[in-house]
Amino acid sequence: MINQVDAYIQSFPPEVRTILEQIRQIVKETAPDAVEGFAYQMPSYKTQGKPLVYFAGFKKHIGFYATPSGHTAFAKELAKYKQGRGSVQFPLDQPIPFELIREMVAFRVEENKFN
Repeated sequence: MINQVDAYIQSFPPEVRTILEQIRQIVKETAPDAVEGFAYQMPSYKTQGKPLVYFAGFKKHIGFYATPSGHTAFAKELAKYKQGRGSVQFPLDQPIPFELIREMVAFRVEENKFN
């Protein structure tokens, strides 16, 4: 049976689908105890019963949401991307910074352990 996250990812063109699957895999590898769900119409992950990260596909970018604290901690690395409070847009016409996403997820995992 296909779940909401699978259905969501499958709804995108192949090139975007591949990126979303890679981000999903990074979250699963970096936060193996995370509970996968679907919130705010996008894949969501929780650890310690608290939000960890969210991600979403759009026509021209990937949205990544690591809560305000996750973005504040990586302000320098994220400076070149369009941002909102607790969100960043990774343009699809540029390389997706998968290693940075991994570092942000790891940061949020540790943060959830102590907050």
